[in-house]
Amino acid sequence: MAKVAVIGCTHAGVFATTSILAAHPDWEVHVFERNDTVSFLSCGIALWVGDHVSDPNKMFYSSPAALEQAGAHVHMTSDVTSADVRTKHVAWTDLTTGESHEDDFDYLVVTTGSKPIVPPLPGIDGPRVLQCKNWADGKRIHDAIGNAASAVIIGAGYIGAELAEQLSERNKQVTLIDMMPRVLAKNFDAEITDQVENAYRRHGVTLALGEKVISFKDTGDAVSVITDKGSYIADYAILGIGFLPRTDLFVGQLDMAQNGAIKVDEYLRTSAPGVFAAGDSASILFNVTGKDDYIPLATNAVRQGLHVGPNMVEPTLPYAGTQATNAVQLYEYSMSATGLTVESGKARGYEYDSVTITENYRPEFMLTSEPVTVTLVWEPSTREVKGAQFFSTHDDVAQAANVVSVAIANHMTIDALAGVDLLFQPNFTNPVNYIGSAAMAAVAKASEKA
Repeated sequence: MAKVAVIGCTHAGVFATTSILAAHPDWEVHVFERNDTVSFLSCGIALWVGDHVSDPNKMFYSSPAALEQAGAHVHMTSDVTSADVRTKHVAWTDLTTGESHEDDFDYLVVTTGSKPIVPPLPGIDGPRVLQCKNWADGKRIHDAIGNAASAVIIGAGYIGAELAEQLSERNKQVTLIDMMPRVLAKNFDAEITDQVENAYRRHGVTLALGEKVISFKDTGDAVSVITDKGSYIADYAILGIGFLPRTDLFVGQLDMAQNGAIKVDEYLRTSAPGVFAAGDSASILFNVTGKDDYIPLATNAVRQGLHVGPNMVEPTLPYAGTQATNAVQLYEYSMSATGLTVESGKARGYEYDSVTITENYRPEFMLTSEPVTVTLVWEPSTREVKGAQFFSTHDDVAQAANVVSVAIANHMTIDALAGVDLLFQPNFTNPVNYIGSAAMAAVAKASEKA
C-alpha cells in the first residue's frame, strides 16, 4: 500500500484524489488544503455578484466530507510549509490550531493551483482594492458591491469583462481598464470586440483601454485608480489581471517554465520521480502549437487531475492536451473561442491567416433567426485549422467552438472541415452550417493565394 500527499484541492486536487482512489482503492491518500472549502467554481463569481446565482453554496461540486467518504484523509485549513521532492517529506501547519505536523509519503501530487497577479503598485493592498479568485474573494466582492454605487475593474479578459457586464446590469457605474487596446483582445478579433465595446458603452460602462494602472489611492470612502493617462474614482476597485502558478514551495526542486509552471510530461510526471503535477500549477500541451504552454482553465485542471491516478505506478494514460476552448456571455451576446487568433499566434511567433463571415444561423423562412459572426484561423502552409471565434445573440453558438476544438485536436485542415458532415434541420441550422460556411470561405481564400 502506497501513501500519497495531494497538496492543494480545488479542481485538479479533487479529481486527482478521486482518480488515485479509483485506481488504487487500498492506498492511503492525504489531501492538504489551506482554505476551508474545495472545488469552488470561481468562474461563477461574476454571476454571483450580479445576483444570477440561485444559491452560492451550490457553486461547489464536492466537499471535504465527500472526499473523506471516497477514502481520503482530508486536512483542511492546513498550510503545507515544505515538501521535499527527493525524500517526499512534507511539513504543514494547521491554521486553525496553530499546530505543526510532518510526515513521509511515497508520492507527491502538486495541485496548488494559481494565484492572482498583484503587481507591486502603491496602494494596491488597500481595503477598497479587491481580488477575484476564491470563495472568500467572491463573498467579499458580493457583500461590498451590494451597497456600492460604482466600481473600477482592472483587466478586460474574461474575468474583468464579466464583472463589468454584471455590475452594469445592476446599475452600478462601471469603469473597465486594460493595457490592451481592445476588450478580450487575447481571445477575439476586432470584428467581434468592436461589437462588445459598443454594448458596454450602451450600458454606461466607461472603457479606459490602452491605459496602464500605476497606483491606487484610498480616500476613505472611495478609491482612486491612477493610470498613465488619467484617474478614475469609485467605491471599489476589483483586480482581474490574470493568474500565475502557485508553485513557490517547489522552486529549485522541479523543472519549471519561466512563469513558474511546473513542467510535466504527457503522463503528468514532473522532473522528480514519484512527483506529479496538474491544473493551474502545471504546464499543459497546447495542441495548436504542439508545445507546452500555461493555460489556467478549470476544464484543463479537471482532465489533468483525472489522469493522475492511472499513471502513478506505470505510464498508461497519456493526456491529450488542450485547445483552450472557452466561452462567455455578455449582455445579449454569446461568444466562444478555441485555439488562437491571428494576433495571439503572431505573439507566439506564428503567421496565420483568417477569414470572417456573418450569416444567419438558420433559414430565412423561419419566423426568427439571428446573425452569427464566425472567424476561422489556419496555418497557410499546412492549411491546418488553428482557431475559431463565434459571436451571436443565438445562445447555441457557444457549442460551435467545441466542434472546431475537435478539429484542431485532430489536426484537420480547412479542406477537411469544409467537408465534414454537419446536420441540417431548419430549427437549428441552414443547409450549410455556419461552421462549414466559414471553412469553405477559408478554402476559397487560401486557394486564391496559392
